[in-house]
Amino acid sequence: MNLKTRKAGKNLRNAEITQQIIAAAIRVHRELGPGFLESIYEEALAVEFALSGIQFIRQYSIPLFYRDHQIGEHRLDFLVEGKIIVELKAISELEDIHFAIGRSYLKATNLDDGLLLNFATIPLTIKRFCRERRSNDLAPDLLA
Repeated sequence: MNLKTRKAGKNLRNAEITQQIIAAAIRVHRELGPGFLESIYEEALAVEFALSGIQFIRQYSIPLFYRDHQIGEHRLDFLVEGKIIVELKAISELEDIHFAIGRSYLKATNLDDGLLLNFATIPLTIKRFCRERRSNDLAPDLLA
């Protein structure tokens, strides 16, 4: 891994709170290790967030819409500081679908950043996911 790769995440939006979330997750993983159900890690991470002074909402409900009609809802594992979605897993390996789902949650909440934490691996798997670029974010010459 070169220096540029290691520093790739240092200039992300919400970098400070993201690092606090990751540090809290690492503390939980070090204490519990792999092998528990996702709900156990969720409970422990909620305790760690509270002890660390991180503002969060657990099992935050987001309505899902299609053509201005609510068609359902989803519950986020955590919404942290009103800015970052944190989704937990306790599975052998993350798959592309987990990132696609995370990006869907970002779109539904109009947020830009999320973290996917897999507690079943050694070391803890930490993956960032971001909202896909919106068409109005594209350069003007690309819209022509």
